[in-house]
Amino acid sequence: MNRTILKCALYASCVCASIVQAHGAPKFNVIAFYTGQYDLAHISFDHEANQWFPRMAEKHHFTYRSTTNWNELNAEVLSNCQVVIFLDTRPEKPARRAAFQKYMDNGGAWLGFHFAAFALTPSAVPQNWDWYHYRFLGSGEYLSNTWRPTSAILRVEDRNFPAMRHLPRTFKSAPNEWYRWQKDLRKNPDIRILVSIDPASFPLGTGTGAGGASEIWTNGYYPVVWTNTRYRMIYMNMGHNDMDYEHKYDNSNRTLSFTFENKTQDELVLDSLLWLGGGKK
Repeated sequence: MNRTILKCALYASCVCASIVQAHGAPKFNVIAFYTGQYDLAHISFDHEANQWFPRMAEKHHFTYRSTTNWNELNAEVLSNCQVVIFLDTRPEKPARRAAFQKYMDNGGAWLGFHFAAFALTPSAVPQNWDWYHYRFLGSGEYLSNTWRPTSAILRVEDRNFPAMRHLPRTFKSAPNEWYRWQKDLRKNPDIRILVSIDPASFPLGTGTGAGGASEIWTNGYYPVVWTNTRYRMIYMNMGHNDMDYEHKYDNSNRTLSFTFENKTQDELVLDSLLWLGGGKK
């Protein structure tokens, strides 16, 4: 296969998600990476996202394609994509990490969900990527979480930010497992916190997991959506559906809540993506 055919094939693969021909050229192209192996709730979210984003792509005239092949996180594929999404994990191999960092350093855009920011040493996902966790995300390692997945009252911290302008001051989220981080993002001059957990949410969590009462938050400050002003990026802690872990209903591991069935939260995700896609690499 010659270089011209290869480049055409790569471009076609990146823009194949939605029927945009009726509207002319797509506004931007999105590629989403995910693993879909480690947690029932994350897998449920992946499936849900891969149905919701194509619907939004058709309606708003961008393209969306998702893949579990992290080898596609390379310069050739990324050169034709304006936004990269990490749905549930991060790249592990050095070449993929280097390609992503170069893409972001050169003006690419990124949207990350929930477990995409997770790192804990020691664990199966150790903190072994300083640029990503400390400089790019700014959050450092994961410290703890609430359990079980529950809705929270969220407060929009910065309504002047383009992706926040259509949101109310506070709103009730879809159920989620909420994370606490090693670093205080308020002390990082590069981080612009967009949404946090409102104190009206406390106590947050049910304490029915292995951690008991430690998984119920009764006070504190918890950012859940933020951007790093050095990059065109947004991270969202949402992305963990509630599941029938105890098989109360049947043995199907059914999903009990859905991330993309909350009108205001959906607006947050969509406006964030449209803002990310509106920039130029």
